[in-house]
Amino acid sequence: MANTVYVLNGPNLNLLGTREPETYGHARLADVEKLCGDTAARYGLTADCRQSNHEGELIDFIHEAHARNAVGIVINAGGYSHTSIALHDALVAVKIPTVEVHISNIHARENFRHHSFTARAAFASLCGFGIDGYRLAISGLAAKIGATAKA
Repeated sequence: MANTVYVLNGPNLNLLGTREPETYGHARLADVEKLCGDTAARYGLTADCRQSNHEGELIDFIHEAHARNAVGIVINAGGYSHTSIALHDALVAVKIPTVEVHISNIHARENFRHHSFTARAAFASLCGFGIDGYRLAISGLAAKIGATAKA
């Protein structure tokens, strides 16, 4: 697992493509996972994509990433970004380079979305690029860990 990036998606992201398409677009979670797999492969990495609507399961995924020596984490914790100190603490505890992603621009939305606990545990945060934010996150993570794009 030494070349694996965990891509973790939180609550309601299983509804991508049908949930509020005016905010989140029409791409589905399967499209996000394909984009992540293809992008990771460009850098000789593997994307292990997971989704859960349960905070504790997301924490278990973070712990598993540590146990399996994952090289990075890309996380869209959804609504938990704004509420979960436990996710923050798990990310800090494992010391794995992490990038936070949000499909929409959280700073152009409701005030409660302007604060993110998970962003404080990440070396970078992206929002507002739609699902392309995942590609940017993996590319940035690759640069951070010294992985270069394959020809």
